[in-house]
Amino acid sequence: MRPIPRTIEAIGQALTAEKRARFYGEVQTAEQGPELDGVLERWWMDAVLDQVPGRRRRHADGVAGRNLVPLPKPRGASER
Repeated sequence: MRPIPRTIEAIGQALTAEKRARFYGEVQTAEQGPELDGVLERWWMDAVLDQVPGRRRRHADGVAGRNLVPLPKPRGASER
């Protein structure tokens, strides 16, 4: 995966056209400070995760309940 700088320009370029429009809409209305920082952080994570091969297919499978894998029980969990 290629690194994505946490800048408005880099995040916008890394997103799909549909996501980019939503991202710029949020950036343009966010106030400087924690609100804008939060917008950048959320969309940066989305842009990074979009680079993971097969992400969209796996997400669609999860939403549809297909190809689910059971998780192991946590260590120390009691049997009920």
